[in-house]
Amino acid sequence: MSVQRIMGTETEYGISVPGQPHANPITTSGQVIQAYALAHGHHHLTHHWDYTDETPLADARGWHHDRTTAHPSQLTHEWADDPTVTNIVLTNGARLYVDHAHPEYSAPEVTTPRDALIWDRAGELIMAEACRYLDESSADHIDDGSRRTPPVTLYKNNTDGKGASYGYHENYLVSRATPFDRIVTDLTPFLVARPLICGAGRVGIGQRSETPGYQISARADFFETRVGLETTFRRPLINTRDEPHATPGRYRRLHLINGDATFADVAGLLKTGTTSLVLGLIEAGGLPAYGLDPDDITPADPVAAHHALSHDPTLQTSFTTMTGRTLTGLHLQWTYLHLVHSHLARTGGTDIDADTAEVLLHWEDLLTRLERDPLSAAAQLDWVAKWALLQGYRDRDGVSWSDPQLAAIDLQWSDIRPGKGIARRLESRGHLERLTTADDVQAAVTSPPTDTRAWFRGECLRRYGPHIMAASWDSIVVDLPGREALHRIPMLEPRRGTRAQTEALLDRCPDVATLLDELTRS
Repeated sequence: MSVQRIMGTETEYGISVPGQPHANPITTSGQVIQAYALAHGHHHLTHHWDYTDETPLADARGWHHDRTTAHPSQLTHEWADDPTVTNIVLTNGARLYVDHAHPEYSAPEVTTPRDALIWDRAGELIMAEACRYLDESSADHIDDGSRRTPPVTLYKNNTDGKGASYGYHENYLVSRATPFDRIVTDLTPFLVARPLICGAGRVGIGQRSETPGYQISARADFFETRVGLETTFRRPLINTRDEPHATPGRYRRLHLINGDATFADVAGLLKTGTTSLVLGLIEAGGLPAYGLDPDDITPADPVAAHHALSHDPTLQTSFTTMTGRTLTGLHLQWTYLHLVHSHLARTGGTDIDADTAEVLLHWEDLLTRLERDPLSAAAQLDWVAKWALLQGYRDRDGVSWSDPQLAAIDLQWSDIRPGKGIARRLESRGHLERLTTADDVQAAVTSPPTDTRAWFRGECLRRYGPHIMAASWDSIVVDLPGREALHRIPMLEPRRGTRAQTEALLDRCPDVATLLDELTRS
């Protein structure tokens, strides 16, 4: 078993226009995306998204939901006709678009947690750059240099603290042969306690922050059921959308929506890395294969336990399992780590790849720190670093958790403007451990991962941009000069289209017509 698999992340950014509380977020989000496209001046940044293979109403439990009764937010396959949805596909293989009144960056598919982290961080730079372009193009200066139009500000957070939540989603390809029921039963306990190792932290308890306090997860309070298809209401711990964006008979795409957008590199690495390892365990037979009844560690009420664990940064809260045991969130995390080690010992001993070893090392180190003293993990976890910072203000100024100053600090934590966001300032001063390099992240702004189909997608956009009419995760649609019909290049296998497989092909194709002829012959 390895941590490596096809995975990707999606981040919706909070958006505001200071001084204009009634600014339309849909319009403003579209302006942000369009500013990025116009600033780059490339036709390939303004083409359409190909919705052909999207099936948002297909349910992994074995049925399709009725379109006539579905919520409008679920009909993503019909957004092609929505003028408010601005779509851009970037040369790094990512998608930049407006989703439910928020600008969203959907990172390209990668194969390792470290790459997921790198291309996620690249999204911050892209969004910050987009805001700068919009500011430069729309700022109206008067003679004394003052500004009439305030700049748009984006936040990499998950809630406005007033009842609205916007998503950070993860996607993992798993074997279609793995029963979905097994994924639900074996993954639920892990997800209930996962915020302990990758939560963003949040001031306020409850969806509207109606109770003063501090909690581990920014998103936990917005989840209301264990399993379901929805993503913007009745949010489930495990989403059932069966839309693989890959060969459907071979893959299932697990679409997880209960994670937090984070800044700390260790938290980001563990978010995808530990989840991938647990999924590998489930694909190999699941918890019963190692003598563990899932009911023994599953909370009797998973949603209530998810909320309760998030509400206690001291990590002392416990819950009752379906079999009557009393456990803590840390116990759940240790249980899964030991199960993964047992599986690795059974299948490969100590001969594991570097990516898997890195995740295991940080996972165990972090659980040890949290068990000894949660504050000792301040350099690794957003929620701990933020908690320590806010406690410092509380101790210094004698303020309660209901003080607006603390909510303002929480918001400033996630500001993505260079030099403004507290999280990135702490990192620059060495207070948050960094695993990535600035050069790697900067390169990922324009360059795609080399070991997935994202490389072919990104390179086609870079080389043949004016003739790419549409694209998606599993297709490219080209417009050939002199031909009436558009031509669709399917890319259903995520590990085909890598640099090693296609660079020589692209190098010998000076134009898209030659490329299509070569692909047709092959």
